[in-house]
Amino acid sequence: MLETGTKAIDFTLPDQNGDMHSLSDYLGKKVILYFYPRDNTSGCTKQACGFADRYPQFKEKGAVILGVSKDSVASHKRFEENHGLPFTLLSDTELNVIKAYDVWKEKRNYGKVSMGVVRTTYLIDEKGYIVKAMDKVKAADNPQDMLDAISGFDA
Repeated sequence: MLETGTKAIDFTLPDQNGDMHSLSDYLGKKVILYFYPRDNTSGCTKQACGFADRYPQFKEKGAVILGVSKDSVASHKRFEENHGLPFTLLSDTELNVIKAYDVWKEKRNYGKVSMGVVRTTYLIDEKGYIVKAMDKVKAADNPQDMLDAISGFDA
């Protein structure tokens, strides 16, 4: 996981519509950059829908939400449509950004060891610096935790 106080690593990835986005496109705005394991799974859906439910509040605070997983553009499009997600989902099928942000880790599930994305969320300030980093986040709690973090950050 990247440390707070460090410059966020810039990247360019396609969104659910195939449009390219760079982190540097969002300089001047707060960015919630969250990494999640997989589209349309229960935890990831809970997390995404939590961000969607609070989207007006994030927008009001001048924040954008970027979700990143290794799923394809087409998978992201289905996920967006299935759940009415109003924010950007980025596809990192090559794992370049996922590895750069140090969220590709060994995971254990029912005794089986595999590599995968550890659910991690970063709050990046208007100048591109990480001001909060959370790993192993609870999917259902993460959206409210990040809204609270932004509210504290504004104070």
